[in-house]
Amino acid sequence: MYTELPGAAVRLSRGLLAGLLCVLLPALASEVVVTGRIVDENGAAVGGARITFKKAGDSASQDVLADPTGAFNVRLPAPGAYSVTAAQTGFFPLKEYSIQVTEGPQEVHLVLNHIREVFQSVNVETSVSPIDFDRTTSERTLDKLQIMNVPYPSTHDLRNAIKLIPGVVQDASGGLHFDGSAENQVLYTLDGFNISDPLTGRFSARLSVEAVRSLEYSSGRFSPEFGKGSAGALAIQTETGDDQWRYSATNFVPGIDTLKGIHIGAWTPRFNVSGPLKKGRAWISDNMDGEFSELLIPDAPSGQDRSSTWRGDNLLHTQFNPTPSNLLYADFLINGTSSSNLGLSALDPISTTTDQRLRTWFYSLKDQIYLGRGAMLELGFGENRTFLRQIPQGHDFYVMTPAGRRGNYFIDSAQKSRRDQFLANLIPPAFHFAGSHQFKSGIDLDRLNYWQDIRRTGFEQLDLSGRLLRLTTFAGNGRFSRPSLEASSYLLDDWRPRPNVLLELGVRQDWDELVRRTVLSPRLSFSYAPFGSKNTKIAGGYAVVHDATSLQLFTRPMDQYSVSTNYNPDGAVASGPSLTIFTIQNPHLTVPRYQNWTLGFERQLPRKFDLRLNWLRKRSHDGFTYINSLGSNSLVLPQPLAGYDASLAGVFNLTNQRRDLYDSAQAILHQSLREQYEWMASYTRSRAYSNAVLDITIDQPMLISSNVGPMPWDSPNRFLSWGYLPTPRKNWALAYLLEVRDGFPFSIVNQQGQVIGGVNASRLPMYFNLNLHLERRFRLGSYHFALRGGFNNATNHKNPTVVNNTLGSPQFLTYYGSEGRHFVFRLRWLGKD
Repeated sequence: MYTELPGAAVRLSRGLLAGLLCVLLPALASEVVVTGRIVDENGAAVGGARITFKKAGDSASQDVLADPTGAFNVRLPAPGAYSVTAAQTGFFPLKEYSIQVTEGPQEVHLVLNHIREVFQSVNVETSVSPIDFDRTTSERTLDKLQIMNVPYPSTHDLRNAIKLIPGVVQDASGGLHFDGSAENQVLYTLDGFNISDPLTGRFSARLSVEAVRSLEYSSGRFSPEFGKGSAGALAIQTETGDDQWRYSATNFVPGIDTLKGIHIGAWTPRFNVSGPLKKGRAWISDNMDGEFSELLIPDAPSGQDRSSTWRGDNLLHTQFNPTPSNLLYADFLINGTSSSNLGLSALDPISTTTDQRLRTWFYSLKDQIYLGRGAMLELGFGENRTFLRQIPQGHDFYVMTPAGRRGNYFIDSAQKSRRDQFLANLIPPAFHFAGSHQFKSGIDLDRLNYWQDIRRTGFEQLDLSGRLLRLTTFAGNGRFSRPSLEASSYLLDDWRPRPNVLLELGVRQDWDELVRRTVLSPRLSFSYAPFGSKNTKIAGGYAVVHDATSLQLFTRPMDQYSVSTNYNPDGAVASGPSLTIFTIQNPHLTVPRYQNWTLGFERQLPRKFDLRLNWLRKRSHDGFTYINSLGSNSLVLPQPLAGYDASLAGVFNLTNQRRDLYDSAQAILHQSLREQYEWMASYTRSRAYSNAVLDITIDQPMLISSNVGPMPWDSPNRFLSWGYLPTPRKNWALAYLLEVRDGFPFSIVNQQGQVIGGVNASRLPMYFNLNLHLERRFRLGSYHFALRGGFNNATNHKNPTVVNNTLGSPQFLTYYGSEGRHFVFRLRWLGKD
């Protein structure tokens, strides 16, 4: 049953419909679809770039985001003249590029150029807002200009530049610690390939700072594409040549140091060349880095106070585009290091030091294939090999006294490691279902191998009167090899249910031959721009992450074991000889895991200020640690020791009893100024604790009853600021670095090497360091140069790195190692017009 409308109503409804069509049809007919792709100067996709279209004479604009292959699609209201602006971090922005949009489908091709140094003082804006609304990860980045401009100590060493990242501290030995982690809890990649040491997991490769385009550190809520590092991933992106030949050189004149008199302290020449092998098709970038450095120990006697190092490395990076949709990349890195008197300090004379020889070889090949419709396939293979030789000054026993060490170091070693890596990543076309979805998946297969030949002599511990308290020697065979296999895969979905909301949902799978368990790592993160704001972002997430299983940890039972004898003050044997061995009793160990909770707030303020607030909570479960299980009823001695008639001092069994925790709250304020000038300030409040603070090995002489306390790199309060600032004089700049933090913790031990009180219960004095440098850029003919000079530790603050921690020693709690104020300079040839 239905009711027929009156004729007048029918005529009225038809009129309204006709009027509506008269309004809508012309608008729909005039709408124009513009597709395109945004790439860099060599044709590689600039994924995630934001492109803004603005019609001439109209204040309204339309934004679109490029997908991972650089493709984009936008609907414009009508044909006409438009200006296009495109921006992405690490590139010079494309500003108000004029295009004429006609009726019908139209394609636009945009190019962004990577940031490079600007010679002249011209108003070139080299960065965009660091607030990226289309990323959910917690990422902290250093670009090439920051690495080159900030005056950190030893500016030729990339490791020293990494500590410019808020949340990264560097200990006295040069070790890097990201968000409270050990150095081997981070995945280090070079152009997408794992570059960490195959044995230790640390970042031991060296490459020229000029070779680096950017350092990108992702932590907490990072993508499931990256695993094998509970503290996150550090991606090292290298420079690629373009269609212009470029040359530069740095420190080709030896440096002068004023520490303990005027002398040649370091010579770190670096030479760089890049350009086209074939314009528009193939490019090359080669970066050579050399170093001669001499470390002076202020508190050591003259003639016994120097340690020298020779280093050299070369990174060759090439790109070849057989077609616009097929891009081939190749890297080849070689390192060589020769050091003498390594380990020299105020408490460690030359006789106790070692000479070291280190070699590293790395190469990789990668093919990026663009399949159309926004799809891309990436295939790659890389190989990393290392060789380390450690040579003591002699083969006398190593002697530890309350006043320091003497004799010869007790380890003579040769070690080799290798990693072969195959990776594949696939980005299928995006699709729409309750919003837009962009999937990504991939696999990573690694084959590792480790070989060592280590021979140890022994060490003695003496009391204040020089009497022998403990004698330790070593037995067994320190020569062996151990392979391993790792297999990983991941699946990721970037889901945008609303224009101002982005969800990243993913899972990662890992398996390795050492533990033989498959583990899954679910991860969820979000990015939210409240009320559609263009200058505010809230992001957070939850992630389960795993560390790479350490070959070094699992080969400990295959190594030598120690034999110790304790003596009374009258020289009589108090106990021993007794053995300390390492074993793996449990064949079904669990893979350690971390649970990370993160929350962040970002706000772009007036006058190009950017504020970031970050909170991070990490908790580990089932971590690997060796626990003394002597007396356990289930203990089974290794077969070679089953009939040994000596007593047992310790049987350290690998367990899942380690627990770590890290909490931090961080504030970062950054301001971009004109040209290449900027400054940053950050404050981090944190704590890093563990129940396995000290790594128990046969080379560890300290005796520990409780291993619970702050980590050796724990620094509860840290303020970091750096900048490159303009001066009233043209072509002059002021560069500075300021770091203020709590001193690192250390333990108190008695004459027997027993830890007194809690592990790391004491701290070094507060660390305060201010570096002030003045730089002048000038021109000689068609060549450009930059000359820099200034003072490191300008306030001459005492920043000790070593302490006499032996209770009862006349030098107890005497601090050593402060370098004091010293003058350094740098000369760079920046190239020619």
